[in-house]
Amino acid sequence: MAHISVIGTGNMGQVIAGLVTKGGNTVESVNTSDTARPVTGDVIVLAVPYGSIADVIAQRGDQLAGKIVVDITNPIDFATFDGLTVPADSSAAAEIAAKLPQSTVLKAFNTNFGATLASGSVGGETTTVLIAGDDADAKALLTGIVAAAGLKAVDAGGLKRARELEALAFLQITLAAGEKISWTGGFAVAA
Repeated sequence: MAHISVIGTGNMGQVIAGLVTKGGNTVESVNTSDTARPVTGDVIVLAVPYGSIADVIAQRGDQLAGKIVVDITNPIDFATFDGLTVPADSSAAAEIAAKLPQSTVLKAFNTNFGATLASGSVGGETTTVLIAGDDADAKALLTGIVAAAGLKAVDAGGLKRARELEALAFLQITLAAGEKISWTGGFAVAA
């Protein structure tokens, strides 16, 4: 059993916390404004908007050292919906990993809408969480947490694959924002 801290109590934070407990793991949900409360999980999920990451790291960087940190953010320019806000050869996850050198950073959940995580399905397929990272043990632990909640997990490769995951999420979000797909839909992975 793992103990997970979810920083962020919005839609995605609540859904991920629900998945964690559904799978028999323990979870603590921490609001970003509650800076006095320490995070104690072995796995820390950053369920906050990309624009809030710098503040979270500034406030809690020491608490994240030695932990598995899961980045679910998408660095989208929400003013224009015209692109990502990180360089083309980088990713939000790479930037977070550079700022947290004592943490193990994984990219996951960013290609999923909250509704498909909660329902466990996308277009008749079981919801799949894509996971990128450089630490096999950390990915195996997160894969187990995802599987215990009844979802599929796919190892998407090293952390350098986070930029492709962020691009995929950008496409999915812009399609939903443009009402081409539903916020309860999205991309499915079929084996």
